[in-house]
Amino acid sequence: MTAIKILCPTGHLAFTPLEKGSFLLGCEQKPDFIIADAGSCDMGPRPLGADQHVSLAAWQRHDLEVMLVQARKLGVPMIVGSASDTGTDRGVDQFVGMIRDIAAEHRLAPFKLTAIYAEQSIDELKRKLAGGARIEGLDGRPDADLATLGRTTRVVAVMNAEPIRAALAGGADVVIAGRSSDCALFAAPLLDAGFSPGISYYTGKLMECASFCAEPYMGKESILGRVEGEAVCVTAMHPGQRCTPASLGSHAMYERTNPFREDVAGGHIDMTNCRYEQVDPKTTRASGQVFVKAPTVKVKLEGAGKVGERRLAVIGIRDPHTIQLIDKAIAWAKGKVAERFGPIGEGYDVFYHLYGRNAVMKDLDPAPEMKPHELGIVVEAIHRDGEKAAEIAALAARNMFYARLPETKGTAGAAALMSDEILIGEAAYEWTLNHVIEVKNAMELFRTRTMTVDGSGLKEAV
Repeated sequence: MTAIKILCPTGHLAFTPLEKGSFLLGCEQKPDFIIADAGSCDMGPRPLGADQHVSLAAWQRHDLEVMLVQARKLGVPMIVGSASDTGTDRGVDQFVGMIRDIAAEHRLAPFKLTAIYAEQSIDELKRKLAGGARIEGLDGRPDADLATLGRTTRVVAVMNAEPIRAALAGGADVVIAGRSSDCALFAAPLLDAGFSPGISYYTGKLMECASFCAEPYMGKESILGRVEGEAVCVTAMHPGQRCTPASLGSHAMYERTNPFREDVAGGHIDMTNCRYEQVDPKTTRASGQVFVKAPTVKVKLEGAGKVGERRLAVIGIRDPHTIQLIDKAIAWAKGKVAERFGPIGEGYDVFYHLYGRNAVMKDLDPAPEMKPHELGIVVEAIHRDGEKAAEIAALAARNMFYARLPETKGTAGAAALMSDEILIGEAAYEWTLNHVIEVKNAMELFRTRTMTVDGSGLKEAV
């Protein structure tokens, strides 16, 4: 079995533009595949529920253009997964349209493109439930029921390597996939070449975020993986970066509930006994992974649903007495909101985000109690009616001026509004599905479309 080289230019295509310099250095190494993930659930549920991309379209086109032109110049396949941030059907079609336009602009020779769709019909999921299927909750969530699906606006299934393998086996030069497991993008061509599931998925785990697995920290720089036997050597392409046992090993543990386990449809990688060895100043060799096959194949479902319209107000507090008693001030303001609109959490919600005190991690923050000299507060109100949400936000914010606190004698305002204006935010969404569903095979939930791309546009394959 010959070695295979994979070039990864970015860990999230177009979240910010990729760095072209290190990518071109990687292309000089004659990779066999160019692969990038283009999505995540890290942005929260709104992009999926609203079916919107958060990466700017101009940046998406930039990254796709840089990758496509070089892939066609080298004559190697290019794979992009989780198209347009969330991997919905709209996102796949958006990227396919960009590929078509880029190919026409650069007058690229004809090539085959396969699009893989991952969006799921909510009605079909309801029928599966009615037929006895279980939609099993992850991380402590209860199993999904009809009420859960009723709150859901949009669902994507997270594909494993098999749909991408099928596209490559069909001769695809470019694969644009819907929502995908990050490591499956890299595993697909390796499995297709006869490598084991262990090294194939493990390579994907190490390479999925590009230069995040190198040091010093840099974003959007390219890395090159060389897979041979049951090991992968990962090299940083930026002249100022290097892959070390520490940087590669720590990335293998990144974003894990269990730092030694990576789950995929049909099994998991056990990384307990992995070894990391420095082989040259910029390269580390990783090995020792084990693939553990599951008795059934379960595919993850991600779903989001709209909660309501969102309105925001921004307040600054400098008064030390109010800062000291900020929880009492907020409780008083919430009480006035509840007097007018009823109990918070019943038909509407209001949140006070305290920047300067646990705004990011809330009660999970391990830091000792801090004594800030000023606080920034973002008041967030959510209601199904936008005008009502604006009224709630205004009352919740402005009552911070009038909070009746112990020993307060003056009438001067203790809070300062950034602006009297109530800001209009994007609609609020919640995660409704973080679940898995058992399938007969890993291809079951996905649909493909194969086209030829030439100077005149797209032609469906016969």
